[in-house]
Amino acid sequence: MASTTNAAVIFGILVFLQVSCAFSRHPAEGKFELRQNVPAVMTVNGFQEGEGGGGPASCDGQYHSDDEFVVSLSSEWYAGGARCGRTIRIVDTSNIGLNAKVVDECAGCDNEVGASSHIWKSFNLDTSQGEVNIRWSDL
Repeated sequence: MASTTNAAVIFGILVFLQVSCAFSRHPAEGKFELRQNVPAVMTVNGFQEGEGGGGPASCDGQYHSDDEFVVSLSSEWYAGGARCGRTIRIVDTSNIGLNAKVVDECAGCDNEVGASSHIWKSFNLDTSQGEVNIRWSDL
């Protein structure tokens, strides 16, 4: 019986720590300047476990399917996590746009939006291109 109680206590502590870490990754809302039509380079980013040697997304500590509309932003635009979970609008050179959720930071990147392969496919782009010019805006 004591073993079951200890396991429940340990589980509770682990859940508390995971929630505490998640909240620490989300600074106060609104600590960034709203951006509109920002020129950027869109690259292909893998958000699933085992892709690219990266860990889970910095916003929520989770991996995401490449079939989702998710992005990483350069550190300046990531704004210390203030854009975590927010939606941005990405517009290609043909003026076609779609919305994507910010889930990660692209540390060491400049003027870059790392996009899931689903976003690339939705723009009818071949991921082997590696990068394309886009514009993005806060919603």
